[in-house]
Amino acid sequence: MLKKFLEKRSAQTVMGYKLKEPRPTWLAGFWAAVYFGLPFFLFTVLLDIAIEWFTGNCYGLWCYFQ
Repeated sequence: MLKKFLEKRSAQTVMGYKLKEPRPTWLAGFWAAVYFGLPFFLFTVLLDIAIEWFTGNCYGLWCYFQ
């Protein structure tokens, strides 16, 4: 399966013009961070708040700034 993604595709042409290969862009990286990174970050922050509330011990990053 990995071999399928790593092999080089043949160049596509339209009316004799060679099309550019699709590639990751900064905008794609931004949306990946929004859809995957932001929910993970919010979940861990809420988990840290819950641990601090129930145990009284601060484990979050903001403890260093208090």
